[in-house]
Amino acid sequence: MAPDKRLSKKMAQKTKQLVDSKHMLKGITLSSFLESTIVPIPLEAVMLPLMQARRESLWHIAAMATLGCVIGAIFGYALGYYLFDLIGEWVISTFFSQDQFENVKNQMQQQGFWFVMTLGIAPIPFQVAMLAAGATKYSLPLFLLATIIARSLRYFGLAAAVYYAGDKAEQIIRRYKMKAIIGATLIVLLLWWGANTFL
Repeated sequence: MAPDKRLSKKMAQKTKQLVDSKHMLKGITLSSFLESTIVPIPLEAVMLPLMQARRESLWHIAAMATLGCVIGAIFGYALGYYLFDLIGEWVISTFFSQDQFENVKNQMQQQGFWFVMTLGIAPIPFQVAMLAAGATKYSLPLFLLATIIARSLRYFGLAAAVYYAGDKAEQIIRRYKMKAIIGATLIVLLLWWGANTFL
C-alpha cells in the first residue's frame, strides 16, 4: 500500500476513535498540540470528518483545536527562547534549511506580528514561526495574539463551513481551500502594508 494511502487509512481510523470517544475534545487538543510542534500533518484531515460527525460540538472542537495550537506555540517559543543553542541546529537540519531559517528570523525581527499571522494562516509548518519568535526574543504576548487570531480564523472557518454546508463541507473545502488561504493571506498582507504605510 502506498505511504499516502496508509496515512489516510490511519487518519480515518484515528478519526473514528475520536468520534466515538468520550475524551474527544481532549483528543483534538492533544492532536492540535502535536500538529503544531512535532507532527507537521494537516489537522483538518481529522477535524473535518470529526466536525461533521459531531456537529453539536463543532464550535467546541474549533476552540479546543485553537487551544492546543496555542499551548504548542508556547512550547515552541520556549524551545527557541531557552534551548535554541542546544537544539536549534538539529531542528533546522530536520525541518528547514539554514537559509530559510535566517530569512524567517529577519522577517520576525522586522515584522513579527504580521509575519506570524501569515504563517499561521498559510499551509506552512508553524514550527518555524515558533522557534524564530523564541530565538529572536520576540514579544510573547504579541506572538500569542497573532497565533490566536490566525489559528482561530483557520479552525473556526472550518467549523463555519461545516455549520453552513453540512455534508457538502468537505467537497467545498477541497475545492476552495487554496483560494481561501490565498485570500486570507492577501488580506493579512494588505493590513500589514497599511499598518506600515499609515501608522
